[in-house]
Amino acid sequence: MAAQEEECKGNVKAQLAKLFEVSLKVTVPNEADVDPLIAACTGKFGDYQCNNAMGLWSKIKGKGTQFRGPPAVGEAIKNNLPTSEIIDSCSVAGPGFVNVVLSKNWMAKSIQMMLIEGIDTWAPQPPVKTAVVDFSSPNIAKEMHVGHLRSTIIGDTLARMLEFSKVKVLRRNHVGDWGTQFGMLIEFLFEKFPNFEDATETAIGDLQAFYKASKQRFDSDPAFKERAQQAVVRLQGGDEKYRRAWAQICEISRTEFHKVYQRLGVHLEEKGESFYNPYIPGVIEGLTKQGLVEESQGARVIFIDGINIPLIVVKSDGGFNYASTDLAALWYRLNEEKAEWIIYVTDVGQQQHFDMVFKAAKRAGWLPQGDNYPKASHVGFGLVLGEDGKRFRTRNTEVVRLVDLLDEAKNRSKAALIERGKGEEWTEEEIESTADAVGYGAVKYADLKNNRLTNYTFNFDQMLNDKGNTAVYLLYAHARICSIIRRSGKDVEELKNKGTLVLEHKDERDLGLHLLQFAEEACTNLLPNVVCDYLYSLSEIFSKFYSNPECKVIGSDKETSRLLLCEATAVVMRKCFNLLGITPIYKI
Repeated sequence: MAAQEEECKGNVKAQLAKLFEVSLKVTVPNEADVDPLIAACTGKFGDYQCNNAMGLWSKIKGKGTQFRGPPAVGEAIKNNLPTSEIIDSCSVAGPGFVNVVLSKNWMAKSIQMMLIEGIDTWAPQPPVKTAVVDFSSPNIAKEMHVGHLRSTIIGDTLARMLEFSKVKVLRRNHVGDWGTQFGMLIEFLFEKFPNFEDATETAIGDLQAFYKASKQRFDSDPAFKERAQQAVVRLQGGDEKYRRAWAQICEISRTEFHKVYQRLGVHLEEKGESFYNPYIPGVIEGLTKQGLVEESQGARVIFIDGINIPLIVVKSDGGFNYASTDLAALWYRLNEEKAEWIIYVTDVGQQQHFDMVFKAAKRAGWLPQGDNYPKASHVGFGLVLGEDGKRFRTRNTEVVRLVDLLDEAKNRSKAALIERGKGEEWTEEEIESTADAVGYGAVKYADLKNNRLTNYTFNFDQMLNDKGNTAVYLLYAHARICSIIRRSGKDVEELKNKGTLVLEHKDERDLGLHLLQFAEEACTNLLPNVVCDYLYSLSEIFSKFYSNPECKVIGSDKETSRLLLCEATAVVMRKCFNLLGITPIYKI
């Protein structure tokens, strides 16, 4: 039992489930595999509820049971619970709901242990050791746009959630660095820069414009088009000069991408489409031997049950496509990288494509049927809209540059700091780092607080507002808690080990309960908005506690305990910020 308790230390629901599991085995010994149904309560009867009685009653009635209805089953479940320091009291309500009131001594002790041992002891423990998160993935020679911003921000948060849970995460940037467009780009490069190795980012200038100009040339000049098509053949055949030109274009693009990643504090390892290219023929041969690949209208395809269009894996001209690359990448991740969970973060428009790839992988026996590991998941997201409700662009219908967007967020938050007189009080470095944290944090939070499947409207004024559910409000709330602790003049590290946390007042207990629900609420799914909802609620519950005159912190006889409660709140807020990729601030 001790090992099990260790396993779910940060998850009250899981700890209660272990106790109810014991009770259910005693209550209905003849019913196999009854999973405890535990939920946090919203009512006034308790903190948690066990909801098994009704379901059990429908299973056992008519089997000569001694029970006379769900309430009696509920009473028996309550009476058969093993004694535990977690539970203060239990009662049965309605049709057998068993309500549990947690012991406030146990709650206080658990929070204090977290402060001493660190919040990582509350991390969930998913049944996987290695995961791949495939996110961001812009195309070489094209600007990153707001769709890539969403993929980058959401993917980074999912990777952070898994890393918090001690999963080894392979953060993969599946850049579009291969394909027919490189023929025209390389030929255009040779034409503009006969000594192409001298072509730097400065010389080429705007890659997006370079791409457009080469595309225009490709569409209007048949001789150029012919050369571009030959260039593709040479590049794919491994011609040294063409390889070098290709590498040059990729490098210039990478420098651009890096400016965005640097501002967002996001780390990725690039394994682009070209990396998987050598694996495609072998993977398709293997699938063909299994009888999965069939001829259809000159192409080679895999038919998927329930979907009326096949997955094309070799085009009619013999070339490969996205599906060929994605199948090879999935094969590589399962067999070479030994990933047990592979998560793809792209817009919802690619849902069907990935659904077909995963179904093909199940047909091939690479992935098990059902929802078992190893598994692949598509994490889709909606569009970013402008305030006119249309797809977000700048005025001249061009897609806006991400670097400019992020810089504007930072500059606006810097201007707000100067306006509040911080220019005189703070060093230049403090102003810059706070403007970074607030500006970039605001952009991330505005994206992450929405359910990722929905479209969201990009609005600087809303995201940089210091009131309501925004990063600015939450970062300031955290800084205020830090200033309370600083004003006390006490050494919080010393208090953790020598002081004692108690939860006597109702507002203290409410705050304690919400802190204890952090891991079970915030970290158990692939929905970053749940972390945001939790964080916002936490700051609201803290405000209620702190603004109550009965819960005075500094100078009260409960000062030590309440400072520890302030510190626990700050620690959990910082972990939420960390999961969301936001840098906390400590003074305002």
